Amino acid sequence: MARSPQAELFHRVSAQLGEGPCWHPSRKTLWWIDILGQTFFETNLSGAAPRTMPCAQMIGAVAPTQTGGLVAALRDGIYLVDPDTGATTLFALAPGHDPKDFRFNDGKVDPRGCYWAGTLALKSRPKESRLYRINPDRSVAVMQEGITISNGLAWTPDARTLYYIDTPTRVVQAFDYDLDHGTIGPARIAITLAEADGWPDGCCMDAEGCLWIAHWGAAKLTRWDPAKGRLLSTVVLPVNNVTSCAFGGEKLDQLYITTAKDESRPEPEAGSLFRLDPGVPGVPVASFAGT
Repeated sequence: MARSPQAELFHRVSAQLGEGPCWHPSRKTLWWIDILGQTFFETNLSGAAPRTMPCAQMIGAVAPTQTGGLVAALRDGIYLVDPDTGATTLFALAPGHDPKDFRFNDGKVDPRGCYWAGTLALKSRPKESRLYRINPDRSVAVMQEGITISNGLAWTPDARTLYYIDTPTRVVQAFDYDLDHGTIGPARIAITLAEADGWPDGCCMDAEGCLWIAHWGAAKLTRWDPAKGRLLSTVVLPVNNVTSCAFGGEKLDQLYITTAKDESRPEPEAGSLFRLDPGVPGVPVASFAGT
């Protein structure tokens, strides 16, 4: 196992729960969110301070759309967001989702242009959350039930496998993915993490088919060969709660890492955005086809 170079601080921001980084191909900017602070961030990677855009609800995830806008999983449903003004338009509500007790969490666009987003309970309610697929025609399908904290999603470069994280299980599940129909087969365990690894949070896929995982409570990011369940490298960060990661830049050759505050310890850089030169590019970004 190799140890990668330590990530560098890219933007010092005071996000309570920084999450959900994603590259916007048409705007050529990186977006991420503060879930609890109800804020979108956008940076053009020039080094200038990021632009902030408030939201009226907690934001679980954000992704680009094919028309140049944004799709976001907000507390009560899925919205289209104007990236210039922050104006939100309800796109779809999810069956069985009660925003009094649950909120949306991590989400990603699949290779077909559908948006996948899962939920978590605002107070502990194990195995009552769901993973949804939001289709461009505004229909919504329940893809998985019995989830506790729906988190990272990543498709392989050949679009044949979906990797998925339900955080408290400390495993990464793999599903055969049907590109023609957007469906998945039975789950199998691809990666099992130890207690010392903290909790698996967000993840992303590189062009070599390796999976990068953010570790909440363990101050690290790891790279895996998920087909073999083999750890390849570890990146140590100066922040305990590492939340997610995404490739960005026009060549998708830089890896951006979000973090969150830990109320139990003083960490000056907690909540900030970090950057890493991973030595491998990411998978091209899929954009939501709904309008």
